[in-house]
Amino acid sequence: MSSLADFHDLLDDAPREPQSNGRAGRIALIVFLVVTFLVLGGSGGYVWWASSAPLPAPSVTSQAPVAAAGPAASLVLPGDGEMLMSVEGGEAYLGPDAAGSFASSGGDDARPIASIAKLITALVVLDAHPLDGPGDPGPTIAFTEADTDLYDQFYVQGAVIAKMPDGLRLSLHDSLATMLLPSAANYAVANARWAFGSESAYVQAARSWLSANGLNDTRIVDATGIDDRNTSTPSDLVALGRIAAANPVIASIVRTPSISVEGAGYVTNTNDLLGTLGITGMKTGNLGDGTFNLLFTSTLDVGIGSPLNIIGVRLGGATHDSTDSDVARLLQSLQDGFHDVSLGTVGDDIGTISTPWGSTASLVLAKTTALRTWSDTPVTVDLVTSTPQDYADGEVVGTVTWTAGPQTASSEVRISGEIDEPTLWWRLTHPTELG
Repeated sequence: MSSLADFHDLLDDAPREPQSNGRAGRIALIVFLVVTFLVLGGSGGYVWWASSAPLPAPSVTSQAPVAAAGPAASLVLPGDGEMLMSVEGGEAYLGPDAAGSFASSGGDDARPIASIAKLITALVVLDAHPLDGPGDPGPTIAFTEADTDLYDQFYVQGAVIAKMPDGLRLSLHDSLATMLLPSAANYAVANARWAFGSESAYVQAARSWLSANGLNDTRIVDATGIDDRNTSTPSDLVALGRIAAANPVIASIVRTPSISVEGAGYVTNTNDLLGTLGITGMKTGNLGDGTFNLLFTSTLDVGIGSPLNIIGVRLGGATHDSTDSDVARLLQSLQDGFHDVSLGTVGDDIGTISTPWGSTASLVLAKTTALRTWSDTPVTVDLVTSTPQDYADGEVVGTVTWTAGPQTASSEVRISGEIDEPTLWWRLTHPTELG
């Protein structure tokens, strides 16, 4: 102790004896302090050390804000026919198998695919006569009289057709678009004949193409899909959809709502779901009598930064509208399965910080926090605290981190309220607790 003023401060910090103890007790205390001052005093003595020694760490009593998991997702699948959906881009949420078979119902048996066969026709034709991209019209097709006669042939059968006037000449791109968008059977056969010389030659080329691409559970007997012996399984069709989506020309055509084609006129895409729930394609097909199909692709925004890339198929729907509804309900239920879980609100009291000298304050969250999760993914929480530097109101003394799946969120933890510095008397009387 270096001055008389310090000695007076020490006297002020010392505990006071009750008045009833009498003069003798007070004299004894003064004598004790004087002796302590004389023996330990001086700028290099005990008092100096005690007044400047590092303080012990405070103790923290906390209730880390545990967040409840969100509600479990409930994917809506049809009770009849077959459905299969593959999801890419969300494996960290949905699991590594999502890109294979994320949701399915009805098994994986082969069924008639109807006009989905025209997608195979387009892919096989482009394999033999590739275009450089969506902007490349490709070679010009001069349709023959035999081609224009297809209009009447399929009209009698009740198939979907598009106008093909005598002497019509179209680019390969526009001819494929006229086949795919309205699902025109006459253009399917005409394209197959142009590319391979005959429809039967096309069928042989299609079977070779299917085998080369590992689509061994798919059978093609014509270019149109009208024959119910054109069959495939949900798993093969999802693989087919992946191949078609990777083809820039096909992907561009099937996402087009409508197009005006010279000679064929204004043709409209039969996929009524385009633009709904991120749907970008791909091909409808129906033979009536409960054989309504839709091979679909979607870039579905679920609020995780990048959209999910989805390929799915619905086979054996009761009607065109119910098939659309089945697909929309499944995609909506997938989207609804992602939600924000509230973790904490700014100012939430999560515990107390207490010092060995008896001063306390609250610990509170510094910000409101939420986390995007899938289904009922559990949320874990970790709280890390540190020793305050200034023991001041608002000082950051820790961090809370929540984790659910691939996502994390955090909030600083702050002191709410003042923490008093220890008195000199406390320092002098607690040497074993000082650093």
